[in-house]
Amino acid sequence: MLAAAFFDDAAITYIFPDPDVRRARLARFFAILFDSDGKAGPRFVTAGGEAATLWRGPRRAKVGWLEMLATAGPLLRTLGTALPRALRVGDAIDAHMPDGDFLYLHIAGCDPRHQGRGHGSAAIAAGLGQAGELPAYLETPNPLTIPLYTRHGFQLTGEWQVPKGGPRFWSMLRPAGSLSASAA
Repeated sequence: MLAAAFFDDAAITYIFPDPDVRRARLARFFAILFDSDGKAGPRFVTAGGEAATLWRGPRRAKVGWLEMLATAGPLLRTLGTALPRALRVGDAIDAHMPDGDFLYLHIAGCDPRHQGRGHGSAAIAAGLGQAGELPAYLETPNPLTIPLYTRHGFQLTGEWQVPKGGPRFWSMLRPAGSLSASAA
């Protein structure tokens, strides 16, 4: 599902520019992220598998060296020659992270066949329910998702671009203690 959701994503197409390579590797790539993020925070998948959110808990937004080493083999096999572009995206994301404690919405995706039916909002709301009094942070390379996140209380905090021709991103922060708006 996440491979389908992110197939045309600007960051993913930058990392894997060849659509055949992208098609062959995305499921493995997201399986690695799903497992890694599950060790760092909550994961929510809708009952029918239409949408998912992967969160990283406070002080766990950035992947540490031990965590990176644990996934190094599978990640290197999956990324192959895309590794430098993936590292560029990851480094740029890390450079724009806020300071302090926050819940990080690392991945939010909805199967394209099920978009517009509230599944993505349900997965986002489930994660925000875990935030408590913590702020929540995300970045997106898709400006079309900004209204969705805004409905959940996120506010734009920055716009930036990955170096060397990488994609543009928008950073968003949901202030501490915000109540998630009901998203349609």
